[in-house]
Amino acid sequence: MSPVVQLQLPLAGPALAETLDGGQCFRWRLAGDGAWHGVSGGIAAELRPRSPNAFDCVLHAGTVDDLRRHFADDLDWHALADALPHRTDRHLATCLAAFPGLRILRQPIGEALLGFLCSATKQIVQIKQMVALLAARHGRVLAPAHCHPLVDNDRGRGPGDCHPIVDNGSRGPAAAAVHALPTWGELAEVSEEALRACLLGFRARHVVGVARFLTERPGWLEETAALPYAEAKARLIELPGVGEKIADCVLLFGAGRLEAFPVDVWILRVMARRYGLHGWSPAQVAHFGRVHFGPLAGLAQQYLFAWERQEARGA
Repeated sequence: MSPVVQLQLPLAGPALAETLDGGQCFRWRLAGDGAWHGVSGGIAAELRPRSPNAFDCVLHAGTVDDLRRHFADDLDWHALADALPHRTDRHLATCLAAFPGLRILRQPIGEALLGFLCSATKQIVQIKQMVALLAARHGRVLAPAHCHPLVDNDRGRGPGDCHPIVDNGSRGPAAAAVHALPTWGELAEVSEEALRACLLGFRARHVVGVARFLTERPGWLEETAALPYAEAKARLIELPGVGEKIADCVLLFGAGRLEAFPVDVWILRVMARRYGLHGWSPAQVAHFGRVHFGPLAGLAQQYLFAWERQEARGA
């Protein structure tokens, strides 16, 4: 049984939910007992909020330092948000006030690429289903079935009670182990038919193409991540199924390029309603975002995205 450790992390409430479940990554899920279950790279963890700045943490794979790196805890996210132009942008100021502490997670760039290749025309819940199936059927075991010591209030269990944790946050006898996402080398051995069985649809063809491309070019993704933003984005767009939006998502969420400004239907709506950019193309909106919000445009984008989704849920 993995021990419970205390993790100090200034992230709570709406900002926590949007960071973990707002479309940056697709392997964090909120369980019925209030604990967050997440998998990223070599990490398999459970987090239960105990106060606005503290969590009970159970690590089934990886270390606390790995988890801190995943949460980019070496950066002062409140200071970064304060550096955005909220003093002259009233709507941005409203968004910042609603999600204090929102941050950009650090993910392996290969995992970010796979997740966002699955995102085309899909909602977050559907993308999560796809990546969960890819991991369960084609990824290595990261953590076996295990007992965890966090209280499970919705089942009446107490500390130390055993139950398997599956990577979609549910519990049951099937697929009890936690699996990592398959690497691109592993995906190169998977057929398009098997990928379609993971609900990928036409996206399976793109995953097959990218897997072959990257397998033939070891280190290409890592080299791309280190290039200047415009050059890195141009290279990513060479990949099958990768357009400007997916390239920007991969750079922002997989390479930590905070100047990237992904534009999807939500951001097109925001920029039309709040900034008057009616009829602008995604490329024009992305350029405006990088100019208006500056070198932290990607962080601003997450605040705008979170606010708009919250407004839609309350409508």
